[in-house]
Amino acid sequence: MSTTSWTDVVVVARYDATPRIAVFDLARADGADLWEYEPGAHIDVEVGEAALVRQYSLCGPPGLHKQYRIAVLDEATSRGGSRAMHALTEGDTLRIAAPRNRFGLTSARRHLLLAGGIGITPLLSMAQMLDTTGGDYHLHYCARSRSEAAFLAELEDHPRVTLHFDDQAPGQLLDLRRDVGAPAPDTAVYVCGPGGFMDYALGRAAELGWPASALHKERFSAAPPAVAEPDGTGAGGFIVRLSSTGAEYAVPEDQSVLDVLLANGVEAPYSCGQGICGECIVRVRAGEPDHRDNILTDEERAEGLFTPCSSRSRSPILELEL
Repeated sequence: MSTTSWTDVVVVARYDATPRIAVFDLARADGADLWEYEPGAHIDVEVGEAALVRQYSLCGPPGLHKQYRIAVLDEATSRGGSRAMHALTEGDTLRIAAPRNRFGLTSARRHLLLAGGIGITPLLSMAQMLDTTGGDYHLHYCARSRSEAAFLAELEDHPRVTLHFDDQAPGQLLDLRRDVGAPAPDTAVYVCGPGGFMDYALGRAAELGWPASALHKERFSAAPPAVAEPDGTGAGGFIVRLSSTGAEYAVPEDQSVLDVLLANGVEAPYSCGQGICGECIVRVRAGEPDHRDNILTDEERAEGLFTPCSSRSRSPILELEL
């Protein structure tokens, strides 16, 4: 496991927001305050007998120090995390780590929030903050139906919220040309939801001319892995070198850089193992990385940042600042 420090929390409240989404309020077991956080933050949660670690966005109003609120979708293809979470009841204990945030609000004049399904969780916190500060925003919340949409009581009569359900008339579905439109100065777009929703919203926004710098995203699962290019680039193994010691390790085709580092006793931070949380980010000192993460911006990649858990190398040797 990573070197993350953990604290024990108690489930002080639990309710079902939909048949598949459970909401949990968590408080420290010792009664002390929890960490402060900004909208868009998520926490690592360790749950179940297997001590599974999963990431969940904080969806309660920022500024509350005594409790955190998370919402968990019962995934049909669960690897065990959501199933273990849904088995929790009031009074149960688990462990969480301090919030991390790579999906925060920017300093834009206007904010367009696009949520698909359980992707409402970080965007709800953003909307609550913008309501508090008087920020200019609009939230578009998409779900299969009303019965599958969480937090309707807070959202359905809100003047800055539009609800889109798949079982509505076609004209009521999310339409990026109508609901987001052409790029506007000092406007930021935030997108969170399942893979299909993310691909549609981000792809359509790019077609409408929105620059990558204005599009902010958070995925709950990794996008499909990249395939090797026709010339073989991206296939096969390579050598990872540590700049601090000069040590070199072979990374085979079927293992990640992170797998190899940990197997050789190298202390490397990590959490999700999918290239979506940002905990493992390091800097490339030499070589050409093959970026396969779902979190770094183009600017961060150009600066040499790299995710050992998911990305690989296009060059025979990749030197990392470790």
